Amino acid sequence: MNFKHLFSLFIAVGIFSLACTNSTPEFSPSPSLNSLEDSVSYAIGFQSGSQLNTQGFPDVDIENYLSGFNSGLNKEDSELEDVNLQQLFSSFTSYLLDKIKLENQDEATAFFAENITNEGVTETASGLQYRVIEEGTGIQPTPEDTVVVHYEGTLIDGTEFDSSYGGEPATFLLGAVIPGWIEGVALMKEGATYMLYIPTELAYGENPRPGGIIQPNDAIIFKVELIEVK
Repeated sequence: MNFKHLFSLFIAVGIFSLACTNSTPEFSPSPSLNSLEDSVSYAIGFQSGSQLNTQGFPDVDIENYLSGFNSGLNKEDSELEDVNLQQLFSSFTSYLLDKIKLENQDEATAFFAENITNEGVTETASGLQYRVIEEGTGIQPTPEDTVVVHYEGTLIDGTEFDSSYGGEPATFLLGAVIPGWIEGVALMKEGATYMLYIPTELAYGENPRPGGIIQPNDAIIFKVELIEVK
């Protein structure tokens, strides 16, 4: 979550609302959209709520949110007049990030504890789990080899974040990818298809690619088809 984005969101909502009306808004769970102003007002609220949810704050305190909104809308003094808002949002961003890390780690731990009990699942010393869908008979790669693969990547809840299926197979140096891939694909032979269940410490850890689906401490799953070793 980027506190600059969150700060800008609150400022934008406040400025735009001040331009639209000088009255105190009343919260209604069933909006009445009878005019352009009604629709724009609802759209601003919807966008604000959606962004707060996306950025990791779905449990915003509605009463305090509306209290602050009303104070700003009516040009009243802020209850946080002496607080540096940028520092406040920065501290809260850190809090939310730590919360996400802990929740994702706990979910991953529970997932792997259950997954290892499934038929055909094996765990290595590193914590990588894998299941053989089809064994291969060709060359077994090393990290120094270039491999040609088809793959599909998902989160442990089934959300897909990447796939080569539907296009050309991916070609890359095996040693240049995440540790879970290096270890897992090195277990395979050409022609094999495996499911790789990769814990966060063998994936992207606390620092996944910004803006992507993968969050800090997310465990990930790959279906990998090893086509060729070069």
